[in-house]
Amino acid sequence: MRRAADRLLRTAKRSSVGRLRVTRSSAVKSDRSQNYTGFRSVSSFGKNHGPIQTFQSAMYLRQFSVAAVVSIVASGLWYYQKEPDQKGEVADSLTTTRGLLHSTPTVAETRSQRSPIVEDDQFFVHELASSGPIIKSAEVQSTSPHAMLTPEEATQKLRHLQESYQVLRGRGVLRYDIVQLPSNNPIEDDHAEKLIETKPSVTLPNQAGDSTSSDWMFWSVFDGHGGWTTSAKLRQVLTSYVARELNATYKPAFTTPSLVPPSAASVDAAIKQGFLKCDQDIVHESINKAKKANTKSAAADLLGPALSGSCALLSFYDSRSKDFRVACTGDSRAVLGRLGPNGTWTAQPLSEDQTGGTPSEMARLRAEHPGEPNVVAHGRILGNLEPSRAFGDAHYKWARDIQDMVKKNWFGRSPLTLLKTPPYVTAEPVVTTTRLMPEKGDFVILATDGLWEMLTNEEVVGLVGRWLEKNPINSKNTASASSSWVQSFLGGKARSDASLPVDRPREEVGQSGQRSPIRRQQWDIKAGDERFVVEDKNAATHLVRNALGGKDRDMVCGLLTLPSPYSRRYRDDLTVEVIFFGEGAACGDVVQNVEASAPGTARPKL
Repeated sequence: MRRAADRLLRTAKRSSVGRLRVTRSSAVKSDRSQNYTGFRSVSSFGKNHGPIQTFQSAMYLRQFSVAAVVSIVASGLWYYQKEPDQKGEVADSLTTTRGLLHSTPTVAETRSQRSPIVEDDQFFVHELASSGPIIKSAEVQSTSPHAMLTPEEATQKLRHLQESYQVLRGRGVLRYDIVQLPSNNPIEDDHAEKLIETKPSVTLPNQAGDSTSSDWMFWSVFDGHGGWTTSAKLRQVLTSYVARELNATYKPAFTTPSLVPPSAASVDAAIKQGFLKCDQDIVHESINKAKKANTKSAAADLLGPALSGSCALLSFYDSRSKDFRVACTGDSRAVLGRLGPNGTWTAQPLSEDQTGGTPSEMARLRAEHPGEPNVVAHGRILGNLEPSRAFGDAHYKWARDIQDMVKKNWFGRSPLTLLKTPPYVTAEPVVTTTRLMPEKGDFVILATDGLWEMLTNEEVVGLVGRWLEKNPINSKNTASASSSWVQSFLGGKARSDASLPVDRPREEVGQSGQRSPIRRQQWDIKAGDERFVVEDKNAATHLVRNALGGKDRDMVCGLLTLPSPYSRRYRDDLTVEVIFFGEGAACGDVVQNVEASAPGTARPKL
């Protein structure tokens, strides 16, 4: 494969260079010392229980066309050489503050930060951290053409941003795995995780005799577009906005024992209100703040999250009720995997893709904007924007006079030609509720659309099911996790055939608001489970590897070799979270799973 690629590059009269080494400057390391959420929470700190292992890829057969991979890499490198003027330099001052993590604390700091019980009068007590700087890391890239990555280098790049955490609280969650793979530089995706421990009277005010507290857990992924600032802002503040609205919803029942807990509809309404208030501040309050700014630079910082955009997928799990709510704004997706009586997994979508091509969204937009036939054109809002719901994207929300003022006073583009009756895009989410069954080993995948462009819901669930056969969640990883919760469901046997352990859908993909994987046609990939492989200890990384080609080593290496921004022609940013539910012992901590995490990420995530 490599000799063929070299011959092709030499024929095109392009000099060969050394292989790209995947490195990041010290400024790129995660710095999660800032408190982005405004409530008290349980916060644990991982300990290094052993050396970090580097897992090498095993040898396997090539299944697909070598010429196809060579053409992908060659074309990407051609563009990379052809347009040197488009390669932007990345400021050295950019740093990462991507989650709710902190550097390893002293014993006293650990005790203070782990205050688990919320005060009686309320459980959201701090101010929002909305005034802090919005910053993100960027990878340092060579300006020279790159040779194809080796399989070892490809694996290193896949695992560079992987994290895994054991949730040792005995409340229905065992573990969750995270990975990100940039295509843009810096990556426009983001994510956030948070845990709040509440007193029983908060969620069940009429059961005064119940002394057991409960956990509220939040996981979110954000898919930015037109820049990274909106997704970074959401990572900082969205969970806080939602928690504040939930506090206002639950507080009356808490302070008045005769009242019943809030209804499901009122909880859904609180989550929606949190989303809308957050977007109101991002899009409209930023104008008022920018008017008071002394410089254009200061105005740019304030208006950045409004001018770019981001989808948001926020999940909320109540450990007492076992209810798992998913709030979706945009086209990121959540899918539940549940083991059926026949020993195979079923895939249940928990969200619907919200784009200009979704029938329900098209009908809504045309009803809200009568007399505007181009409100949706070619599957896009006003013929331009694909997500029909998103944060930011002020050019689809500001009135024309506001946009003219922004352009005149600071910067920006002219209003869209078809703009008549904004807003055309909303941040209001669609909320679904599912009763989880930890005793059945449920798991949930949250991912930005970069994953769903490559794999179907059933393939993703089946891949996690196959991964569990080789990586049971057991005492090898943590003392409190059950050693047989997966094997018991599978009869103690691992599947020997190539097919994924998942039930296939009866209806065609796309008939229920789910788009089909569009990259398959682009890459000329034939359907079939034999192309998949299990090589990673992190379930999220396992999904990304198989999305990029699985057993086809040349495909994986080729897609990972392409540098930004030319890689965007072939793959999007990828952010994937896999959450495993189950019954386990409790010690109250959230600790890092070292063997499934990249070096230097030993920090808590909840």
